[in-house]
Amino acid sequence: MSTNLQRHDVTPPPPPLDEGYWSALLNEGEFAEPGRVQPQSPNGHASGYTLPRDQGVLPNEHLDATRQDWEEMRRIMDNDAVVTLPVIGYNRGGLLVEWRSLRGFVPASQLTEFPSNPNAIVRRNALMTRVGQTLKLRVIELSVEQNRLILSERAALVQAGERADVLRRLQPGNIVRGQVTNLTEFGVFVDLGGLEGLIHISELSWGRVGHPADILTRGQEVEVYVLDVDRANARIALSLKRLRPDPWATVSERYHVGQIIEGVITNVVDFGAFACIEEGLEGLIHVSELAEGHFLHPRNVVSEGQRIQARILTIDNRARRLGLSLRLGQ
Repeated sequence: MSTNLQRHDVTPPPPPLDEGYWSALLNEGEFAEPGRVQPQSPNGHASGYTLPRDQGVLPNEHLDATRQDWEEMRRIMDNDAVVTLPVIGYNRGGLLVEWRSLRGFVPASQLTEFPSNPNAIVRRNALMTRVGQTLKLRVIELSVEQNRLILSERAALVQAGERADVLRRLQPGNIVRGQVTNLTEFGVFVDLGGLEGLIHISELSWGRVGHPADILTRGQEVEVYVLDVDRANARIALSLKRLRPDPWATVSERYHVGQIIEGVITNVVDFGAFACIEEGLEGLIHVSELAEGHFLHPRNVVSEGQRIQARILTIDNRARRLGLSLRLGQ
């Protein structure tokens, strides 16, 4: 994957993302803590063990062995070494692997040659067939306190030290190319060369996004803007929309009050309807501006996808608000 870095000054990067942002994301989707989903055996039934193995009342010698295993796994991670581990189970998010007394989790997005088909049955079968196989993996996240051990087959494909080199060279404001590896409800993960960055759903477009799959597809190569680099935790925040000018920055120069414009209804709510007049630029048609007379609900007047003509009532670029009216003659 290309990691040629460019500087791009479309807009200044926002303040660094705090840890709470990442913590919320890591508790969702395919990065869910593996212990929360019951592992399954190839026949689809519960396999009879829970994760992680070292919880509960255990003999001191077992606790010592587990502690030593965590320390050794930390050294493996620090050395960026590749390990070969057996797949012992799976859940809906990925595969479960074993190393000595530790259990690890390989998210489906970190597997090579994994089907992009969103069908749950296809994905389940693809995961199920991996049980009993061995995988070459690299550790991408380790937390003893949270009993978290996450590994990647994708990361094992690059040369030792390459991921660290990418992380060291990345700076906020860079433009890099990568490949989409996973789409979740909260955003898109992009492989930058054995190292993944996240485009949060709010950074995909200046406009409304129903689901990241409406914008990108798995396996697609994409150019992205680097928002923030957390080297301590190897986390990279990316943006797609910041490669394009913010339409609200120049809205007052391109539109004026009283102007008649065309748009498409994007959402109908109790108090009115929203209309998109260009990508990233939506205005509100208040219920009082939809039509003359009385009607039960705005849906009796307009519907999603409908093309309309509207008159601009107000423009507030600082508040990012645009007031529209369907009553053109007033």
